[in-house]
Amino acid sequence: TLTAPAPFADETSCQCQAPHEKLTIAQARLGTPVDRPVRVYADGIFDLFHSGHARALMQAKTLFPNSYLLVGVCSDDLTHKFKGFTVMNETERYEALRHCRYVDEVIRDAPWTLTPEFLEKHKIDFVAHDDIPYSSAGSDDVYKHIKEAGMFVPTQRTEGISTSDIITRIVRDYDVYARRNLQRGYTAKELNVSFINEKKYRFQNQVDKMKEKVKNVEEKSKEFVYKVEEKSHDLIQKWEEKSREFIGNFLELFGPDGAWKQMFQERSGRMLQAFSPRQSPNSSPTRGRSPSRSPSPPWVFSKASPPSSPKAASASLSSMSEGDEDEK
Repeated sequence: TLTAPAPFADETSCQCQAPHEKLTIAQARLGTPVDRPVRVYADGIFDLFHSGHARALMQAKTLFPNSYLLVGVCSDDLTHKFKGFTVMNETERYEALRHCRYVDEVIRDAPWTLTPEFLEKHKIDFVAHDDIPYSSAGSDDVYKHIKEAGMFVPTQRTEGISTSDIITRIVRDYDVYARRNLQRGYTAKELNVSFINEKKYRFQNQVDKMKEKVKNVEEKSKEFVYKVEEKSHDLIQKWEEKSREFIGNFLELFGPDGAWKQMFQERSGRMLQAFSPRQSPNSSPTRGRSPSRSPSPPWVFSKASPPSSPKAASASLSSMSEGDEDEK
């Protein structure tokens, strides 16, 4: 498990003590003793260290079963002289290489063109680089003499990513990055932005903020409308169910054959019976009574003619009983 960055070559005491016998590629691929790893060297600028750099170093590390990868990084002076200005300074580039898992040792201020003295000093067996001729420093290919000596091992470039591609993206979207960094607190002087452009970028930032707020309001309003529509749909559905239930109950109660009609008919019949009861049978006519006078009850005695004697009273009682029998 890696717990520390790769050491610098000028600070480490871990020098290869084994005799530096020249190896062929075939011998190296067969494997070497543990105390004699194949020392592979890869160099470069490694500005804006990216996955393409890491993949190249991974290939260099895994070229042979037992290898020790040394990585040379050119200084700012050499790089600015032969290639151009870099985004990262040399110290940042050194540190980026030290923290790559495939690197065993970093060589600072590496030479632009490899000399026999440099190869002997670091006991380098092979040099790993992509096979495309690298023209620089007045040479069509700075690795030509390494190839002729049989010490060159090619690696494959990773298509679609390079330091130049990344810088091109930054230049293409410069306005976006400048606006973003102004918003994060960088000054126009630090970004090398003119006064007019600074005001333009800040105004654009304000416009973008306003657009974002409007967008958020629109999204919230859409969400609110959706919730209202969903609730209204539920309410309408419930109202329809309740209305159907109410109409059904109403028809069951007040419909043509409903319970209310039957109850009304029953009550109206009872009321008719109460207001017009059945007539009793006609009584037989009373004997010897005047039709103009209402008959008096037999038990009512006339004040004008009280019975003169007990015999007369008994006779009247007997006549009353006879009248009753006739009525019956």
